[in-house]
Amino acid sequence: MRIPANIYDELLEHAREQAPNECCGLIGGTDGVARTVYRARNAEASPLRYNLDPQDQFRIMTEMDERGEELSAIYHSHTASPAYPSQTDINLASYPDALYLIVSLQDLEKPDLRAFRIVDQRIDQVELSIS
Repeated sequence: MRIPANIYDELLEHAREQAPNECCGLIGGTDGVARTVYRARNAEASPLRYNLDPQDQFRIMTEMDERGEELSAIYHSHTASPAYPSQTDINLASYPDALYLIVSLQDLEKPDLRAFRIVDQRIDQVELSIS
């Protein structure tokens, strides 16, 4: 997946703003390119887990559809652990066609963004191109 630098910057900004809680949201795109960051409220308001607010999710999915975008990725942050899916993340992964992006703020000087495909409890890391 190709992520423009402005999208990358927005993901990092969202993660930093919500710390110490995890942030979350969706990314709309077309043709394998991220186009729009849609911030959502973490209904859990927790540093250990995220859950997209259902009303935000409905609003975002409607807006994506109106813009002709597809759900390219679901993102969230890990504020004190690596950018790798936790067992909770794996259990909640219910969109097999979407990528799961995790922003780690474990090292504040070097935030880490990684992408994964999670299908049937199986995790495959996907290469990201940030440009």
